[in-house]
Amino acid sequence: MKKLSIILLIFFVFALLCACSTPPKEEMEKAHNAVTRAENDADAVTYASNTLVRARDALTRMQNEADAKRYDAAKTYAADAVTQAERAIVEGKSGAARIKDEAENLINGLAGPLAETSNSLDAAWKTKDVRLDFATLTTDMESANKTYGDAKQSLQGSRYRDAISQGQTVRSILAGINASLTEGVLAVARKQ
Repeated sequence: MKKLSIILLIFFVFALLCACSTPPKEEMEKAHNAVTRAENDADAVTYASNTLVRARDALTRMQNEADAKRYDAAKTYAADAVTQAERAIVEGKSGAARIKDEAENLINGLAGPLAETSNSLDAAWKTKDVRLDFATLTTDMESANKTYGDAKQSLQGSRYRDAISQGQTVRSILAGINASLTEGVLAVARKQ
């Protein structure tokens, strides 16, 4: 009986060593595929680059552990690479949706201020004694309207970062025009 126990123990240890002596090929392949999918996902690359870097790092560590024949650690890093790659894809989609909403809100919110500033500029033009550089202000207003059109095209073309940048430019131009109009009206009020 004692001899049988020793043989079983030796067999068990041998089986355990054999199980740990082969690389986890299936897990490693899944990890490579997951990271490749994430690297080819434009949203993941754009909006979840830090998570994608962690997935690549886990993949590199997995390979280093497999090369060093530490297959349990390689398997752990393979699972981490898959998790990080999948997270990068989810975060990428979430980030894309967030920036799309931000761009839509900004661009859609500019129509009112554009109309108001244009009306204020027209009213100032008709007001007596207002001394403003109407040629420059009109050119600025035209520039704001053109940039607004460009922003709408960027939004329609899913170039959300461009749309946001252009929308912010429109806001800045309108702020400049409105500041000039306010100064002109205040100057007239002080004279009276």
